[in-house]
Amino acid sequence: PTRVVLTEKEYRALLRVSTEVGWQFRTALVLAHETGHRIGAIRQLRWSDIDFVGKAVRWRAKHEKTGYEHTTPVTAEALAALEEARALSAGSGDGPVLPAPRDPSQCAGRTLVGYWWRKAQTLAGLEPKRGRGWHSLRRKFASDLMNVPLKVLCDLGGWKEAQTILRCYQQADEVQLRTALDSRRREVEAR
Repeated sequence: PTRVVLTEKEYRALLRVSTEVGWQFRTALVLAHETGHRIGAIRQLRWSDIDFVGKAVRWRAKHEKTGYEHTTPVTAEALAALEEARALSAGSGDGPVLPAPRDPSQCAGRTLVGYWWRKAQTLAGLEPKRGRGWHSLRRKFASDLMNVPLKVLCDLGGWKEAQTILRCYQQADEVQLRTALDSRRREVEAR
């Protein structure tokens, strides 16, 4: 199967138009980019899962494909997006971080977040591309952190098996490949 990795340029284009789609899309986009988690888990986040003081997110087992409950630290960008979302939604307690428009007590649905993605893609002037969607951000996260120990990456992104990352998520780009070759050449010449 084709496993598309969202490029940094594509992410920036989506981020630029994100507020035109809505604050919920912007929040979801930043969280997907900054945490590497599946959109299904992000959609199900509740305010009680967010630790603003400890700068961490709890990922509930029942919303993780692997059934793996864990807590991860979050970046300043993710925290800022969450703080903005909390202010815009008056979110608190066990309310959803990404509330459904028709029933704010419920989390945004899968169809809705897919619609947000397609709308943002159009607004950003990105041609539709098979495989470029929410999961391409998860692949970007894994590929961006290729030089991080696999155990750390597994813990950050919620993967139970390192093999899954190697088989399905990480993809070296040309810069990484050339850097590796240049590094090898320097090591050989130093001998």
